[in-house]
Amino acid sequence: MTLSYVPGDSLAHRLDPRSKLLVQAGFAAAAYAYTTPRGLAALTLLAVACLRLAGGGPRDLWTYRAAFPVLLVAPLVAGATLGPPWFRVERAATTGLASYRVLLILVVAAGYVRSTPVRESRAAIQRAVPGKPGQFLGTGVALVFRFLPLLKRDLLTAREAVRARGGGALPVRERVRLVAVAGINRAFGRADRLGTALNARCFAWNPTLPRLALGPADYPALAVGGGLALAAVATLA
Repeated sequence: MTLSYVPGDSLAHRLDPRSKLLVQAGFAAAAYAYTTPRGLAALTLLAVACLRLAGGGPRDLWTYRAAFPVLLVAPLVAGATLGPPWFRVERAATTGLASYRVLLILVVAAGYVRSTPVRESRAAIQRAVPGKPGQFLGTGVALVFRFLPLLKRDLLTAREAVRARGGGALPVRERVRLVAVAGINRAFGRADRLGTALNARCFAWNPTLPRLALGPADYPALAVGGGLALAAVATLA
């Protein structure tokens, strides 16, 4: 399963992308400011609410499965020492809370991606950052959202091809090398075709983007995002 925009009529789908970006930014700031278990418990409820308001669920997080082993192993690595006492619980606990904060941010991000079309994300960024930098960032975000699923599909196809040719009997290192080389070759091929397509279609840095307008439902979202950011600043001050 690849995380991408899913059309729907949920509350998050009806929000302006700028208010959703503010909620994400405020949530990330609060997650790094409130590091206690009580603070993270409150942020957990908010993260789950963000994903549910976008019509999502636990299945939407499966696309982040590559990050889960890292988040789980990080506390063990941080707590391990080369001498007595061999394992420091306080270090492992600190790193474990940091891993959990990253997981919460991924949950909120999953709700945003699921409920926001790529064109609206680009429009929000270009309106927030004026000039060429905003156009560059908006274009980059649009390309990333569109091509990451394709690159992931290429890697899965390469892995299945290696397996179909008896690659399961090869050492893990050799299998990884074959899949990585095939994935990189396909990525470069897609990049070449993308450049050709952009030239053929007279790529414009400033195309006609969808109109954005704040609605009544956006004001509570703006208040939540602003409140989280202010709370984070107040805690760090």
